[in-house]
Amino acid sequence: MSKDAILPQHTEALGYGIYAIDTGFQRPRFDAAYLMVEAGRAAFIDTGTNHSVPRLLEALEALGLARVAVDYVIPTHVHLDHAGGVGLLMRELPSATLICHPRGLRHMVDPSQLWASATAVYGAEEMARSYGELVPVPAERARPSSDELVLELAGRPLRFIDAPGHAKHHHCIWDARSRGWFTGDTFGLSYREFDEGGRPWALPTSTPVQFEPEAMKASIARMLAAEPDCLYLTHYGRVREVARLAALLNGLIDGMTAVARQAQAERHERIKQGLLALYATSLREHGSPLDTEEIERLLATDLELNAQGLEVWLGKA
Repeated sequence: MSKDAILPQHTEALGYGIYAIDTGFQRPRFDAAYLMVEAGRAAFIDTGTNHSVPRLLEALEALGLARVAVDYVIPTHVHLDHAGGVGLLMRELPSATLICHPRGLRHMVDPSQLWASATAVYGAEEMARSYGELVPVPAERARPSSDELVLELAGRPLRFIDAPGHAKHHHCIWDARSRGWFTGDTFGLSYREFDEGGRPWALPTSTPVQFEPEAMKASIARMLAAEPDCLYLTHYGRVREVARLAALLNGLIDGMTAVARQAQAERHERIKQGLLALYATSLREHGSPLDTEEIERLLATDLELNAQGLEVWLGKA
C-alpha cells in the first residue's frame, strides 16, 4: 500500500496486507469482505452480495492495484451474504480463479438451485432487494479446495481446512503471516455493538439448513489448535481473545440446543424467545448495558434464522 493511498471510508487496514471492507449489507459493520495483498498480488476472501462489488473494486483501486492483479476469489461458503457477489466480481477480475469448497462449487457455476433454496428461506421480494440476480462463474475459472490444501498468494501460504458445523460447504483459511483464521460463520458472529471495554462477545449461528452442533465444536477446536492470535470474522471484523470466545461459543451451542429440545407447542416462537433470553443473559455476564429490547432489535435476523436452523436440526436429530 502506498503511503499516500487514501482508503475509502468502508475499508480498514488491519496490517499484514489485510483489509476489511464493510460490504454495506443490512447495516454498517454487519458483513465484511477481506482483501489480502502480497507483493503486488491480491485475493478477496468473501465478497458480500452483488451490491457489495463496487466497494470491493473501489478498495482495490484505492490501493493502486489493477484488476488483473487479483489472483483468487475465495468465499468461505456459498451463503449469499458471503458469496452472492462472487460471479459479478469475477466478471471484473480477468485473472482471478475462484477457490470454493467442493460441496459448494457447483452452486457458483450454476446458481439456480442456490437461488431457489435461499428464496425458500427469505422470500422472492427480499432476495431481489438484498442480493440481486446471481451471476454464474465459468467452470474453467473455478477449482475446489480440499482439506489441508495450501494455496500460495505470491509465495504467501494460505491453508484450507474443511470446517463444517454451520454448513457442510464451509472451509476456513489459515494465514500464518498474521496468525489468523478467516472463519466465515464457523466461529460465530461478533457484532461491534456488543463490545464492552474493548472485549468482544460472540454467538454461534445455526442458520438453516446444515447446523451440526458437535461438528461446529470440532471445527472450533481444530482452529484453536493452531494457537491463533486473531480471527477474521465475516460478521464482523478482526477479533482477538480467541480462547475466551471459543469457550463462550461452545457454551452457547449447548444452551441453544437445550432451548430447541425444550420447545414443544408453538415451537418456533418458543425457540426464538428462549434464544433471546439465552443471549441476553450471556450479554449481561459480558457487561453489556443494552436492554432486552435493543438486543432483540440488533439480533432480529439471527434470532429468526437460528430458530429455523435449530428446528431443522431437531427434525434430523
